[in-house]
Amino acid sequence: MKLKILLFLICITSLKSLASDYEYSIVSDTTSTAVKDTTNTDSMMIYWTEKNTFGVNLSEVAFVNWNAGGNNSVSALFYANFQRNFEKDLTMWKNSASLRYGINAQEGREIRKTEDELRLNSSFGFRQDSTSNWYYSGKFSFNSQFSNGYKYPDTEVAISRFMAPGYTFLGAGTEFSHPEEDLTVYLSPITFKSTFVLDQRLANEGSFGVEPAVTDELGNILKEGENVRTEFGFLVTSGFSKEVWENIDLDNQLSLYSDYLNKFGNIDVDWQMTVNMKVNEFIKANVGSHIRYDDDVKFKEDTNGDGKLETSGPRVQLKQMLGVGVVYEF
Repeated sequence: MKLKILLFLICITSLKSLASDYEYSIVSDTTSTAVKDTTNTDSMMIYWTEKNTFGVNLSEVAFVNWNAGGNNSVSALFYANFQRNFEKDLTMWKNSASLRYGINAQEGREIRKTEDELRLNSSFGFRQDSTSNWYYSGKFSFNSQFSNGYKYPDTEVAISRFMAPGYTFLGAGTEFSHPEEDLTVYLSPITFKSTFVLDQRLANEGSFGVEPAVTDELGNILKEGENVRTEFGFLVTSGFSKEVWENIDLDNQLSLYSDYLNKFGNIDVDWQMTVNMKVNEFIKANVGSHIRYDDDVKFKEDTNGDGKLETSGPRVQLKQMLGVGVVYEF
């Protein structure tokens, strides 16, 4: 009987000790995890900022017994913008992505593309002290498109595709960033520009400035056209955003590039200006323009009516935009 009582007491003591150890283990692990998560959260809140924007602009025209005539049509522009920016002490890292795609459906004809853009930007910089607005900076950018482009109504032969063309800029220089105004100016005397034409047919034609194919007198290809053209030049970019009136914002983006080795002084221009008007938290209207000029991009048109596109010189490219739609930001 005494042995049974002794064994019972030993079991009770062991279970109590085991329970205490298990409780301590749980509390210790939970505390450690909580401290770790809190530290990471604080770091993210201090150094990283992010912004996501999704939107769609719609327009529609419908006719029923309209004696003036007209075709029913629907247009839609889908777009998304993402920003991830890091700033700590004397270091700054900005990243952005812009995606846009627009279509138009009109009664009696096929769906046509009206907008197509894929654009990525990343810049890293550091400054000497906290009072300076100038950063030693490096910048990378990429832009292309999602789907084939056509010279409508011809939808058999594409005049552009994804990565035909595709453009990359990589360089180093200095960037001015205003502490109060949303203004940046980037100057880079060392910038490499690469033009990609990964569609061999377009490359053989010498589209977008790449070296065309070498052919004989009968048109047989002796040497395929180059798929990449590389330039080395001077790049200036500027970005400015400001609320000009209540609920009306102006956004201006300008890029100027000139190649040192090929016709220095010929400037490639990419200039976008947009006015955004806020109706309420989710409804916005915008009007804008986009101007491009690239000496290497030749204009194609059917000049003699034979159904084939002839290549002429470069021209100023202009696009105007007006839209009202739904926007969600977070």
